[in-house]
Amino acid sequence: MEVPFVDLAAQYRAIKKQIDKAIEQTLSSTTFIGGEPVERFEKEFAAFSGHKYCVSCANGTDALEIALEALGIGPGDEVLVPAYTWVSTASAVSRVGARPVFVDVHPQYYTLDVQQIEPLLNKKTRAIIPVHLYGLPADMPAIMALAQKHNLLVIEDCAQAHGADIARQKTGTFGHIATYSFYPGKNLGAYGDAGAVVTSDKALADKCRLIARLGQRGKHNHLQIGRNSRLDSLQAAILSAKLPFLEEWTARRRWVARQYNLQLADLPIDRQQIPNDFKHVYHVYVIQTAERDRLQAYLAEAGIRTQIHYPKPLNRMTFFDTAGPRPVADKMAGRILSLPVYPELTKEQVAYVIDRIKHFFTYVV
Repeated sequence: MEVPFVDLAAQYRAIKKQIDKAIEQTLSSTTFIGGEPVERFEKEFAAFSGHKYCVSCANGTDALEIALEALGIGPGDEVLVPAYTWVSTASAVSRVGARPVFVDVHPQYYTLDVQQIEPLLNKKTRAIIPVHLYGLPADMPAIMALAQKHNLLVIEDCAQAHGADIARQKTGTFGHIATYSFYPGKNLGAYGDAGAVVTSDKALADKCRLIARLGQRGKHNHLQIGRNSRLDSLQAAILSAKLPFLEEWTARRRWVARQYNLQLADLPIDRQQIPNDFKHVYHVYVIQTAERDRLQAYLAEAGIRTQIHYPKPLNRMTFFDTAGPRPVADKMAGRILSLPVYPELTKEQVAYVIDRIKHFFTYVV
């Protein structure tokens, strides 16, 4: 049996009518940049995210840079980021001229370890970027308490956590501003690159829009140096067509994860733990094992595709000048493995993945 790591073709087939209609309407209108499709999606996603304003942009990395710039973060500033996450979180800080400072992650939750924050603070620290890694919220109540205590800005990186929440409060609504990616493989994904910044602060939203639209407020009315970071109308229309299905897809992801949690519980592997009242949306389902490389090769031979998120922690990337040891992140990098988890996985495929993992630990190692 073949089990892809993700199957975007299966998703397209399931909602082909809605997607084809959205594409056809956009092509017929010839409104390829801006216009009604983009305005509609921004309103829809603002409502979904729990905010008043959504500023769409070209991708999730741009969203982070735009948010940082809008908050006035730049040269001479330091920003705390998790040591273990996708590189964009830290590179965005460097791109605006600030310095990313790496905080180790929690050994059970894999998100930023709140206990490690205060020793890293100094007079240059301006902000924290918690990442809701793999779809699990970071500990936002504790992070916000520290941020308030030390007068720090908070930018939530929600690229992997569309619809996650803590005690029914959506991720992205705790901090001062939040960013999203709609890369095709995300829980809500476009058919190309796409991203967004969300906030309920109108002045901040206006700054983000000004930066993302070449510093313009109205055509040819340039007020500052900006950048060209726009969500094109075709991707906006596709995202609007997909958004109504997101809750259903999330429920299905959580069902798949529940099967893994139940059936793999007695094996010598570590799984991401979930605090009480935290809703995990399983952008990625990860396990940890000392036999990671052998298990990945074994599953590949069985037709099961897996990935490693991520093979190197940010604190080991030497182009960041704060590179150095972070014990939990360093250990995770050699042990972590991502299993298939997407809404279109069949019961038979899920059972096959579980069976092969059990067989590996029973008869191979």
